[in-house]
Amino acid sequence: MNATGAGTATRDPFAAARLVADAVLFEGYVLYPYRASAQKNQMRWQFGVLAPRTWTTSTGSDRTTMCSEVIVDPRDNPVLTVRIRCLQVQQRLVEAGTDTTNFVHVTALNVGGRTLVAWDEAVEHEIDIASIELGEVTTPFEHHIKLPAGDEIELLFDSSGQIVGRLVRRREHVDGLVRVTAIPVEGSLLKITVAVENTSDWDEPGACRDEAMLHSLVAVHTLLALAGGSFMSLLEPPEFAQRAVAGCMNEGTFPVLIGGAGTSDVMLSSPIILYDYAAVAPESAGDFCDATEIDEILALRVMTLTDDEKAEARGTDPRSAAIIDRCDEMPDEIWSRLHGAIRSLRPVEPSLVPAVVDPVEDPSVPWWDPGQDSSFDPFADSMYIGAHEVRSGTRVRLHPSRRADAHDLFYTGQLATVKGVFNDVDENQHVAVVLDDDPASDMFDWQGRYLYFHPEEIEVLG
Repeated sequence: MNATGAGTATRDPFAAARLVADAVLFEGYVLYPYRASAQKNQMRWQFGVLAPRTWTTSTGSDRTTMCSEVIVDPRDNPVLTVRIRCLQVQQRLVEAGTDTTNFVHVTALNVGGRTLVAWDEAVEHEIDIASIELGEVTTPFEHHIKLPAGDEIELLFDSSGQIVGRLVRRREHVDGLVRVTAIPVEGSLLKITVAVENTSDWDEPGACRDEAMLHSLVAVHTLLALAGGSFMSLLEPPEFAQRAVAGCMNEGTFPVLIGGAGTSDVMLSSPIILYDYAAVAPESAGDFCDATEIDEILALRVMTLTDDEKAEARGTDPRSAAIIDRCDEMPDEIWSRLHGAIRSLRPVEPSLVPAVVDPVEDPSVPWWDPGQDSSFDPFADSMYIGAHEVRSGTRVRLHPSRRADAHDLFYTGQLATVKGVFNDVDENQHVAVVLDDDPASDMFDWQGRYLYFHPEEIEVLG
């Protein structure tokens, strides 16, 4: 592969992916109630950590390398641009003192109503790899990462302007390596591999994880942009690329298409599993730094904090302070936006609306409502599974398939009683059951809360 000068394009190809990439970068950075003292904030840096090899070998935790593999359909002289984004852990120590030469470490220091405590912050890094021409597949392209060490001091003053302490921020040097390779696969397709490795020469036997994190790349994710070609979706590849996609091995990360729906020139490969074209909801007013953010619930929970708890949160981290301030000052119209939005309602093509056998006279009843077709009664209907007729009251054994979710897999081999045979709008049939050994089965039956299985996941008993 030939490398050309980075930044030759006039626009940033990753601009459309920025919000989602930022959400990945700070996933779990600080969790509600956003205080350093919270139990859930004692174990930091859980996503996308690449630690020194000596640490991963001696402890068996974290990883040293992550690897992204994607399939490219090249057209005219395709050029690949790669950007690596990560965090570098930065210690923040709190020291008390009244002059510039005599400071002592303290666990906490109150400064102007803020309770400052020792806290590991993070410094953002973006590493742009030189644009790579994929027309000639030769030797792998390598790029070395060097995150510099650093020491910074911030003096702290009281309301009268007197020195009361200082914050000492320290970073350790971190080395890494990015390796990009391209090989031909099915037909004219290319497999692109981007591996990111922590190559730091650090070895301290008996060191704790917090020390190892100072020498690690954290929240690592990869952005790939392609000019003159297109990426294949790994979730829904076209038929001609399915074999090539099946041969991709992604370690510690997973690539998805990103940007506007239908585009295929940018991918985000992150330790957080996403779907193609993931996007931040326009109703979201800002970051919460929590996994699976639910803005309204988190904002309401922030409002339950006492003034002292809010002060501690503000003193924990600038991002925590921003969250508290935003929730305290949130106007009514933003609260209304967070309460919910409907984006799926749209006119339906007449050809897509299923015909109804016995439509009700009330035109306000939607086509998908069970009341539109009185010919179906799930509690009286039946179906055949093999030679056996199945209806309400039939006893069965459950065999969830591999496409079942994790919860359903716990029901493998369980005995159950059928409560109804349901038909969906796509004319598929589903069997509703309650578990025989569940002490709450009567309550679930009364509430109409059933477990649903496909016919092939049901074994009829006797």
